[in-house]
Amino acid sequence: MALKTFVKISGITNLSDARYCAGMYVDLLGFELEEDSPKYVSPSQFSEITGWVSGPDFIGEFDKLEANLVHQVIENYPDLNWVEHSDIRTLFTLVKSGKKGILKIPVADINKLDEAIINEIQDHEISLHVFTEDRVLSESEMADLHRLAAEVPVLIGGNLQPDLLVNLPEKLGLKGIALDGGEEIKPGLKDFDELAEILEALEIED
Repeated sequence: MALKTFVKISGITNLSDARYCAGMYVDLLGFELEEDSPKYVSPSQFSEITGWVSGPDFIGEFDKLEANLVHQVIENYPDLNWVEHSDIRTLFTLVKSGKKGILKIPVADINKLDEAIINEIQDHEISLHVFTEDRVLSESEMADLHRLAAEVPVLIGGNLQPDLLVNLPEKLGLKGIALDGGEEIKPGLKDFDELAEILEALEIED
């Protein structure tokens, strides 16, 4: 079994999510590593979760932290191969250390990426995680995504309807999708309804 597109799961906080997603052959498990994040995962929690998971790569997710502080943080998370950040200049600095990079931006900011920045993104082999809080995309937003995906790898995520998320990678030539992990209802018990709906729709049967 495999998935027909690249899948990143953001904001992993528990072993239930991590093991389920690994069993569904997702590509990346993301962990929020800024201490003021509502889904912050400590080094000990990270080790406890990732020690039971094999298959996906792990990505550290950052929003505001400066590059030198990010470097200090990720020293305590030795199994991270990827780093995601919302600031492009910070991310350029981070990928020089050998990590693979993802830039997280809202769909409304796509048009702020001029040709010079696109060239730098290509030079640093960075992927984009484009997100929206809306349930659907406008025609102009889809056109922008399609143009962007022709130049750099793009993941689409946010609050989009599940059926739309499943079909957008093929329709727009995207690298894949980004989904959010959830909170445990109580230890070991999770509601996987929407996550499962999307991942099962992406399954390729052997």
